[in-house]
Amino acid sequence: MLDNLSIAFEQVMQVTLLTALVGGSLLGVIIGAIPGIGAGVGIAILLPLTFSLDPLSGLTLLMGVYAGAWYGGAIPAILINTPGTAVAVLTTYDGYPMTQKGQPQRALSIAYSSSFFGGTLSVIALVVAAPILAEFAKRFGAADLAMAAATAMVLVIIAHREAKLAAAAMLGLGLFFSTVGLEGAYGSPRFTFGQTWLMGGVPLTAAILGLYAMSQAFVLIISDKKTRLPDQEVGRNFFGGFSEVLRYPRTLLRSSGFGIGMGILPGVGEFLAQFFAYSAARRTSRTPELFGKGAPEGIIASETANNSVPAAALVPLLALGIPGEVLTAMMLVVFTVHNVDPGPTLFTENPEFISGLYLSLFLMNFVIVAILLVGTKWIALVARINQKILGVTILALVMVGTYTTNYRLTDPLIAVGFGLFGFALRRANIPSVPIILGLVLGPIFETRVRQAIGSAGGDAMVFLERPISAVLLTVIVILVSTSVIGAWRQRRQ
Repeated sequence: MLDNLSIAFEQVMQVTLLTALVGGSLLGVIIGAIPGIGAGVGIAILLPLTFSLDPLSGLTLLMGVYAGAWYGGAIPAILINTPGTAVAVLTTYDGYPMTQKGQPQRALSIAYSSSFFGGTLSVIALVVAAPILAEFAKRFGAADLAMAAATAMVLVIIAHREAKLAAAAMLGLGLFFSTVGLEGAYGSPRFTFGQTWLMGGVPLTAAILGLYAMSQAFVLIISDKKTRLPDQEVGRNFFGGFSEVLRYPRTLLRSSGFGIGMGILPGVGEFLAQFFAYSAARRTSRTPELFGKGAPEGIIASETANNSVPAAALVPLLALGIPGEVLTAMMLVVFTVHNVDPGPTLFTENPEFISGLYLSLFLMNFVIVAILLVGTKWIALVARINQKILGVTILALVMVGTYTTNYRLTDPLIAVGFGLFGFALRRANIPSVPIILGLVLGPIFETRVRQAIGSAGGDAMVFLERPISAVLLTVIVILVSTSVIGAWRQRRQ
């Protein structure tokens, strides 16, 4: 244990990893403070850059953007009533009213403090839960891992409560895209139509950059939204929130619990965690009438919950090798490029990587808070950047990023195709997240199903005969049944 910790400190002290840690955190905060971009776009743009880094530095860079964006999203939410990221919507409910009362510094201080506690507790949960799950996952056979991937897919669909059919259709499309290229067992081409550039399959990086970054760039370019100036001048003293947050320990711990729990579950994420945390805080508060009018408990619940998710979301990725949501699906690409297999063996074969990641994530919260304490006044100004300029800049970065990944002209063209498709989906309010998860989970599911049936001599009953697989299959049946029954009852009403 002490040896691994010593190695972790040596890794963190390396210039490359320190640069990734500070640079990713700073970029994440800035990206989060710009309304309309979000962590997904930032991670997608930086994805090609991580291929030239070692796996730990690449993952640290992306996690810095992921965590930093959730911190930074509170800045415009509180100052101009415009959430920097989608998960900061509930922060506007009490953050902006506090600003209108002439207390923007207090609101930001509470938000930063809550985010810090949530993020730190999330890392502790990762350190505790991931090895336990990985140890349990050693009992998993191919059939069990196939059912785990299937469970993740079902949870992704169910998470889109008002658009389950659309989510299912998009997941199916993603699964179809994952079959394009040379088939793994016999090397026969599938859906390549004689095109050699499709033999390697649909490039995941180009698909991610197109669906997320390029589609958002198109939205920004056609946007007529005017930028706003903060209503109040922001000072530099943000330390008061740390003591104020500690006056509400139940809200703090309960909201962290929601964030960690929802982060570990595939397909759930920040939105439900934030909703449950905010609702529970208002229900149990001594002054529920203050919620929506500048209640500190509202900011604490919102910010603690959404910042408890990032590190917790790594638990299924590291322990099982199965991403639970789109941002960790993007991070799986980093492992794939460097031939590192996430899953139970990662903890025994690369303990120094795990220790380095834990320490990086722990230090990340301190780095982000330090950046915010010093630079909030200037970071708040990025919300004024013209959105059309942002859109054009993102387009340029996407084209360069997709080309430099494999140095093939077809990759930027594929990204443009996915970008236009993603833009159409955004306009139609159809979720694009299931497509990426289908692309990522499809090969995992197909490979494990082949292995399971092959080892059982072609007997598909192997999925019922193995206890873990049978339990997961039962969970899938229950989830699908309750979802269908719920939709039927709602339609009857």
